[in-house]
Amino acid sequence: MSRLTKEEALELIREGDLKTLGKMASEVKAKLHPQKITTFVVDRNINYTNVCWVDCNFCAFYRHAKDDDAYVLSFEEIDRKIEELLEIGGTQILFQGGVHPKLKIEWYEDLVEHIHEKYPEVTIHGFSAVEIDYIAKVSKISVEEVLKRLATKGLSSIPGAGAEILSDRVRDIIAPKKIDVKDWLNVHRLAHKNGIKSTATMMFGTVETDEEIVEHWEHIRELQDETGGFRAFIMWSFQPYNTKLQKEGIVTHKTSPNRYLRLLAVSRLFLDNIKNIQSSWVTQGSYIGQMALLYGANDLGSTMMEENVVKAAGAANRMNQEEMIRLIKDVGEKPAKRNTAYEILEVF
Repeated sequence: MSRLTKEEALELIREGDLKTLGKMASEVKAKLHPQKITTFVVDRNINYTNVCWVDCNFCAFYRHAKDDDAYVLSFEEIDRKIEELLEIGGTQILFQGGVHPKLKIEWYEDLVEHIHEKYPEVTIHGFSAVEIDYIAKVSKISVEEVLKRLATKGLSSIPGAGAEILSDRVRDIIAPKKIDVKDWLNVHRLAHKNGIKSTATMMFGTVETDEEIVEHWEHIRELQDETGGFRAFIMWSFQPYNTKLQKEGIVTHKTSPNRYLRLLAVSRLFLDNIKNIQSSWVTQGSYIGQMALLYGANDLGSTMMEENVVKAAGAANRMNQEEMIRLIKDVGEKPAKRNTAYEILEVF
């Protein structure tokens, strides 16, 4: 089958029948995952700080250092969170914070080394391209050196956060202080070059056009052709509540589940070189999260023992391992617990 073009993807987004899109995406998924296994990971999202100078207009989580509820977690607090994760059989921590203006490379090295040595069984999946880029700037070293130094201390992979929409026009509106498209892609390119795998993400539902959504996918597909370093693609919808975009009347409502499933299906067709696509039940809720498995997703993501960023913007969906297993079985697939590398740990 020939590769889906940008023009074809646009036509499917705008004109495609939703049920037909689901069928097309499911056919592609079945070729990539013929054993009908749907995976999930047991992990914890640890937001090590909420202090951030980037001030994204779509974020309700960040604080400035002078705010009363600003924080940086101590290593002891982080240890407690990891130990709680281990008690429920967790294997991964997703480390993300605000872009703290004063934390330099040495602080991050100490953190990663501390966790890696104390909890070697836990995979550290952490620090977005935006965080890594700023650590380099504030530490006066290159992005590549940041990546190498953190990998030496125990960083395993990096998340795709901070991509939002890979269009500089959109980024100038929703996150004008954030790194541009070229720099986001380059952090991931350098990570892949240095043996650090990553995920690719997309947050839609702000001010982007259909063309910019497809442009985003094209950037991801081209970098994957070049490096093969993306393990998965994760797409979610913007949560407007308590954000500047909502307060200023730029984006007042969440996008529909129909729109989410439509884009998910077309992303499965377009991103032919990325094996895993994750359902975003955190923003969509468990029902649409389950429906996503019929629209191309083969992974239900994380049980997410803790989540603070999306919750601050008004989404507070929760799910445990038992619920995930039930939802997967309900659509006729085999549930399996995985690790960060998408290796199967246990089939249920």
